[in-house]
Amino acid sequence: MTWWGILLPESLVQSRGFAVLSAFVAINTVMYVALAVGKTLPKVYPRDWLPRRYRRGETRSIDPDAPA
Repeated sequence: MTWWGILLPESLVQSRGFAVLSAFVAINTVMYVALAVGKTLPKVYPRDWLPRRYRRGETRSIDPDAPA
């Protein structure tokens, strides 16, 4: 033991089980970061980018020169 904590032996750090566990933790961390970033971004509605089919033929506005 050292004054800054317990160091793991080199044989444990280089074992296959430790590599699998560290890969799982790394993938899990990346997934949670992606989910957190995805939740903070505004929602995207693809229908807003598509043309609308319900355009009126004539305006119903009080202003007669308003676009249809």
